[in-house]
Amino acid sequence: MPPLLLFALLTAGMAAHVMGSPLTPPPRIGAEDGRVPHLSWNLLPTGSQQQFRGLAPVSGTIAWVSGTNGTVLRTTDGGNTWESVGPELSAEDAALQFRDIQAWSADRAVVLSIGAGAESRVYHTRDGGETWNLSFTNQEEAAFYNCMDFEDGNRGIAVSDPVDGKFRLIETLDGGESWNIVDPSGLPWALEGEFGFSASGTCISTKSGRWYTAAGGVDPGRISSSGDGYGWEVTDTPIKGGPAGGVFSVRFRDANHGIALGGDFEAPTGAVNNAAWSKDGSKTWTAATKFPGGYRSGSSWVPGLCNVALAVGPTGSDYTVDGGKTWHGFYNGSFDSVECAEDP
Repeated sequence: MPPLLLFALLTAGMAAHVMGSPLTPPPRIGAEDGRVPHLSWNLLPTGSQQQFRGLAPVSGTIAWVSGTNGTVLRTTDGGNTWESVGPELSAEDAALQFRDIQAWSADRAVVLSIGAGAESRVYHTRDGGETWNLSFTNQEEAAFYNCMDFEDGNRGIAVSDPVDGKFRLIETLDGGESWNIVDPSGLPWALEGEFGFSASGTCISTKSGRWYTAAGGVDPGRISSSGDGYGWEVTDTPIKGGPAGGVFSVRFRDANHGIALGGDFEAPTGAVNNAAWSKDGSKTWTAATKFPGGYRSGSSWVPGLCNVALAVGPTGSDYTVDGGKTWHGFYNGSFDSVECAEDP
């Protein structure tokens, strides 16, 4: 099995990678045989005091992060050193928050800034951050783009809070160099007060040709799914929603098996009704029988380990070895995002 790199982002300018049995796993690991991994985080200073929520590991050595005040960092040595490679911004744009980033190599990346109106933007680079091109600027006052994902090196979708009663999507077919609004006729109507969360870059995700978006602001939190990114169906989850709560992160490991994480960010220690799992491609969701230790903003499957995933949030980190049915805490520090990468 190729080596794994499991990156997470703290809220205070640190990155981390997890050390333990998932990096050198036994032949089989799962709840059914009573064995669980023993994990800990190895903290890696980035040299920055910004808050990072965008995270894009490419391999065991290459990763990109993005965050507050227009900051983008890149490592090419597994997190030991970090270089500031963000776009040059004017004084009026210097406070942009880059909440999501996607990368394919040490040279190529796409970064999304959040905010109302023109603060929602997409920049892309093909030379390691030496130059950046602005490829999308939101022109709709009601739109607020939260996160994006790519199914390959060309096609990606970003999701905004509702515009005219439906979540707004934009799509790129050329790796982020240009974007167009997706026809909203195939999207379900949003409920009054429903919105997405730009907490970890995982309120939209894609796997095995399918797409998923997560939302809150209403009770319960809901997840929409699509087989092509154009026609969507929405499903209630057991995750409790509200003005500051709902589903923050949705991730699938194949066309059928998925996890959903969330809670209420104003009640970060709340450890009830904050996680669910699906075995049918988001047609139905079942509440976890043992929940993570609080509100969780980000999650990621561990490549190559069936049913193993991580979740992180401001009160700690958790893992599951049974596909999201039960969660086990292993760290009580604060993280916003987590992603797992497998060396090519």
